[in-house]
Amino acid sequence: MKIIFVVGARPNFMKIAPLVDEAKKRGVDYQLVHTGQHYDDRMSDSFFRDLGLDKPDVNLEVGSKSHAKQTAEIMVKFEDVVLNYKPDLVVVVGDVNSTIACALVSVKLGIKVAHVEAGLRSFDREMPEEINRILTDQISDYLFVTEEDAVKNLSNEGIKNNVFLVGNVMIDTLLKNKEKAREKNVYSGDFVLLTLHRPSNVDRKENFEEILSALEEINNKIKIVFPIHPRTRKKAEEFGFMERLNRMELMNPLGYLDLMNLQMNARFVLTDSGGIQEETTVLGTGCLTLRENTERPLTVECGTNKVVGTKGEDIVRESFNLIENGVEKRSPALWDGKASERIFDVLLKTPKNF
Repeated sequence: MKIIFVVGARPNFMKIAPLVDEAKKRGVDYQLVHTGQHYDDRMSDSFFRDLGLDKPDVNLEVGSKSHAKQTAEIMVKFEDVVLNYKPDLVVVVGDVNSTIACALVSVKLGIKVAHVEAGLRSFDREMPEEINRILTDQISDYLFVTEEDAVKNLSNEGIKNNVFLVGNVMIDTLLKNKEKAREKNVYSGDFVLLTLHRPSNVDRKENFEEILSALEEINNKIKIVFPIHPRTRKKAEEFGFMERLNRMELMNPLGYLDLMNLQMNARFVLTDSGGIQEETTVLGTGCLTLRENTERPLTVECGTNKVVGTKGEDIVRESFNLIENGVEKRSPALWDGKASERIFDVLLKTPKNF
């Protein structure tokens, strides 16, 4: 069996790392293809170093573009890779443009596709990621899911075959690296961790202003540590918000281990990231999600995560409540560090399907 593993953006790296490790253990021939959707050291290279991932076999170097141009360029360049390597299977993860672009190229060339983290739904089609998830699931041959809700979502969309509940590969990576992250010393003192980058929150001045006003009130009570995303910094500068943000503890984007260390040590986390909702659930850290929905409802059911929306008064109220009362928590089933093993158990038991 020959496999291509695809990564493109920062969230993908933690998901692909345990799959690459498992491929090595089982002697599977593979190529790691980086589309270059995230391409600078802070958003890409540092994660490869932290996770012990080998340098990609191929880097398409597409860089930052509009959704249409980026997706199209990935497709054109990835087609050449597939035709040259002739894989039996292409493994895509998550929901970024690289995911749908490489899946679409593969199926049109008659190559089977495995989608890891299939079936997650926010039910918000204004999110580009939601479109990527839905379309990728419709054309994939193997759908590996993290939780029961994802199985139900796929069934409701008519996808009932080759759906496998395996757990969460991102948690494989977290559990493997937890002790290394614990040894870091990124920030001392009592603090709240903030991550904020979604276009719906930072691209519209009025939305960003609403969230920022709430953050200022929280920062008066407990220091906010904010590793600021490049797109968020760019928008903050454009809107004239940097002076207000500088009253918080601003940091440049962090590597995987440093960011996990902050999640472990924070009083709680404010975020609009999907992956951080999952990581905080396993770490037992309270999380307030600054969105109107989540594609990861299991994190809410487990007690660590609450979707609070983007209204300032709600963010402040729930933050102060979390400071006062903390969170209840429990660990999700199958989020045990063995998801990548289960995936390869499925793939290697069905070699004739390739």
